[in-house]
Amino acid sequence: QVQLVESGGGLVQAGGSLRLSCVASGNIFSIWPMGWYRQAPGKQRELVARLTRGGTTNYADSVKGRFTISRDKSENTVVLQMNSLKPEDTGIYYCNSDPPARDWGQGTQVTVSS
Repeated sequence: QVQLVESGGGLVQAGGSLRLSCVASGNIFSIWPMGWYRQAPGKQRELVARLTRGGTTNYADSVKGRFTISRDKSENTVVLQMNSLKPEDTGIYYCNSDPPARDWGQGTQVTVSS
């Protein structure tokens, strides 16, 4: 059973930046690709960024060019740098592997005001 802890969310004006961090228990990120997901109000959770062990990144079209997923110093930590934020980026952001483990963390709320 994995444990995932997200942090770094907050309230920011459009055009601003946030840096999200995720720490996972165990070694799931050494086995599976890392991912960041978000769930906008009233919408399904979606994968927005992915990082493989080999360094390949993939992004949803909605965030491409603005978000960057990366590893931190520890292999169990993943970061999402979010720049040029838009109100439509508002939602709860979660980290997990891709494909996701059964357990999800509490997420971290990102609110972008216009």
